[in-house]
Amino acid sequence: MSLQGVPADLVERAIETGDPFPGGRGFAGDLGEGRLVRDVLGRYPLFAERQGREWAFSPTELADPVPFPAGSLHDGDGIERIWTLPEPEPFPGDAVAIDRLRHALGESLEEVDTDGTAVAFSGGVDSAVVASALSRPCYVAGFEGSHDLNAARSAADLLDLELTVVEVTHGGIERAAATVSRATDRTNAMDLSIALTLFLVGERAADDGYDRLALGQGADELFGGYEKVARHDHRVEAESVRGAVREAIRSLPDGLERDVLALRASGVEPVIPLLDDRVVSAALRLDGDHLVRDGVRKWAFREAARAFVPEEIAGRAKKAVQYGSLVSRELDRLARRAGYIRRMDRHVDLYVASLLDSEG
Repeated sequence: MSLQGVPADLVERAIETGDPFPGGRGFAGDLGEGRLVRDVLGRYPLFAERQGREWAFSPTELADPVPFPAGSLHDGDGIERIWTLPEPEPFPGDAVAIDRLRHALGESLEEVDTDGTAVAFSGGVDSAVVASALSRPCYVAGFEGSHDLNAARSAADLLDLELTVVEVTHGGIERAAATVSRATDRTNAMDLSIALTLFLVGERAADDGYDRLALGQGADELFGGYEKVARHDHRVEAESVRGAVREAIRSLPDGLERDVLALRASGVEPVIPLLDDRVVSAALRLDGDHLVRDGVRKWAFREAARAFVPEEIAGRAKKAVQYGSLVSRELDRLARRAGYIRRMDRHVDLYVASLLDSEG
């Protein structure tokens, strides 16, 4: 048996009861007798050989890996989806919603083992809630002058936190791109821009002696942080904010797979307290007006966050990491300098493939 996350008996009980949130922050692996399992949000990566019975926690260990589906069990006869997102009734009113969410956040953050732990910190409300509660050294990566470096510096001052700035350079991107691409089994520009930023933060934290990195990942998906969700526009199938948030939550396994693999390649194990089962369960009970109100995304989360951070941070807008760090822009610039111009289809992907080829 080789299982990551929670104890095996908790997973066995979740299988028996059909409870998708039995406690903890997810799980994946072998329960014994060849039974593979992965939690409903895919918080731990798990891969299987496309043809055959081999499996691994990393795609690099298999010849032809495919992600094992989140919420599923392979019992030897085939893969069965046994957990799905529940559809609970919304909380009865603002006060109850904010109180329950604040309580869930507090419990999750209080249980984080801070020994050997640093925090990935962008200065936005998500990572600030984590950093403020844990009071651990913080790390941010970006090009000098980027939004994320400026936001992290000001937030660290407000919270009186120790901040290490990892200044990203073209050389740093070129050095790390092939490593990150191999670790995540991805070459597309969007995934690589995100993964590179996380890798460089994790690498520096590992060099400084930390083996765990706490992150604010998951808040945008859980609480309505995306513009497409707030508008429930053509990019989502749902016709309501609450429905669009559920779509975003279902996208978590793919993004978490990328982030976890990139951070493990950097030398740290990610810790994601905002994706604790208690927090997720509370998030699923927020109605549309709790998620987006008067144009404010993540409204209820921001209200709950005031217990951890000052108003100036609780109300902050945040850019996605690939844009806030300027890594996406500069990766594109490197590709064009190498001759992969924008009129080429997927020109950044071709550039990354060339870096992989050059390393053999």
